[in-house]
Amino acid sequence: MAGHSQFKNIMHRKGAQDKKRAKIFTKLAREITVSAKISEDINSNPRLRAAIAAARGQNMPKDNIDRAIKKAQGAGEGDNFEEVRYEGYGTAGVAVIVEALTDNRNRTASEVRAAFTKHGGNLGETGSVGFMFNRIGEIVYPADKGDADTIFEAALEAGAANVESDDENHVIETEIEDLNAVREALTETFGDPESAKLVFRPVTTAEISVDQAQSIMKLVDVLEDNDDVQNVWTNVEWTDEIVAALDN
Repeated sequence: MAGHSQFKNIMHRKGAQDKKRAKIFTKLAREITVSAKISEDINSNPRLRAAIAAARGQNMPKDNIDRAIKKAQGAGEGDNFEEVRYEGYGTAGVAVIVEALTDNRNRTASEVRAAFTKHGGNLGETGSVGFMFNRIGEIVYPADKGDADTIFEAALEAGAANVESDDENHVIETEIEDLNAVREALTETFGDPESAKLVFRPVTTAEISVDQAQSIMKLVDVLEDNDDVQNVWTNVEWTDEIVAALDN
């Protein structure tokens, strides 16, 4: 788990350094729009509430958030985003899952396929690697929200399945059906989390070299730079050696 958490921190710092704010806002806005189509009432729509909280966490202007919600009402020039999942293999047989929100499936599929091909991977069929991951809920709080014991006790009391803490984050795992209830309970005590969403956690991890990990990171970077791509998951074993190399 430590490697997983450290990897997330690396990606967070890379995001802050390398990605333009406009691109981040585009992804956040799409999630808000898709979430708002379910219901525009944040009290009854936890996905929308989480999307807005994530946007605020990135200092997204209120006007941008309001425009994203209006698109769900049909005031956004007909944008019709749909959720699409792609699965494939990267260097050294590393399993990769890509989640996207797109208004053009053909365009997105073509761009995702090109990214895999360019970086030594292959895009597979749906289900080709999905069996290698568990779908779970994940709630993340920064470390300064409380000490590990306090977060652990509150999370378990709220119905969480597991909690892992390090110097930067508290990562709380839940069953899929428990995510919203656990998030609601923790929000009452600790405020809005940094993120709360469904994630893919590998059942078994792939042990690869530093060079292979760098190749995988190039693929991940290209995929995440695509406006349509929301999340990228791999089953890499993030050893201390690999984390240290990528962090430099």
